[in-house]
Amino acid sequence: MSQPRPRARVGVLASGSGSNLQALLDHLDALGTGRAADVALVAANRPDAGALQRAAHRGIPAVTLGDPADGGAMLATLAAHGVDLVVLAGYLKLVPVEVTRRFHGRLLNVHPALLPAFGGAGMYGQRVHRAVLASGARISGATVHFVDDQYDRGPIVAQWPVPVFATDFPETLAARVLRVEHLLLPRAVQAVAAGHVTLAPDGSVVGAFSDGPADAAFTLPDDSSRAGDDIARALHALP
Repeated sequence: MSQPRPRARVGVLASGSGSNLQALLDHLDALGTGRAADVALVAANRPDAGALQRAAHRGIPAVTLGDPADGGAMLATLAAHGVDLVVLAGYLKLVPVEVTRRFHGRLLNVHPALLPAFGGAGMYGQRVHRAVLASGARISGATVHFVDDQYDRGPIVAQWPVPVFATDFPETLAARVLRVEHLLLPRAVQAVAAGHVTLAPDGSVVGAFSDGPADAAFTLPDDSSRAGDDIARALHALP
């Protein structure tokens, strides 16, 4: 009988309040013994980042990065906590190339738009949503992708769309997209940690959520009504 796959030790990098971190923790809790990962470290580039307080409340090691551009120091921090999968959850700094190379295929990011549109240096937070509205686009969404040495250009793991309404402001669109980020990122982490989604040597993404456990499928959660009928329509439109 084959041995069960060991759980991935996840290091989460964050810059802000840590709502995506909380969504990940809640999702892994809900999976119980079926989870393929545990959060082993939370690191932030700001000492006042709310993500650090969320981690400390859960008893998870929480550290402030002295210099986010120091790849050697970041690698040492990740190694000290046995991290083998890195997740960027609202992390606004460019990850040093030493880290992206060491964690090739094991480094994920969530972005509040449908990449490759509305990504790149300087495109984060409200800037993304203002750009979407200014463009006249009627669909936005969230993207989870593998990270390389450029902002928002790594191979895409999964995307979920949300509609953009003529009555939207950046704040209303941001809230709609964030709700989908909270659904998408934890499921992507679970799928990658479980080995159901991988990055092939040629740079292509292999596998799909539907190939993994039922929880990793693109299904609409029972509490989706809180997100509004707009998200429900978008998610049900998926093939």
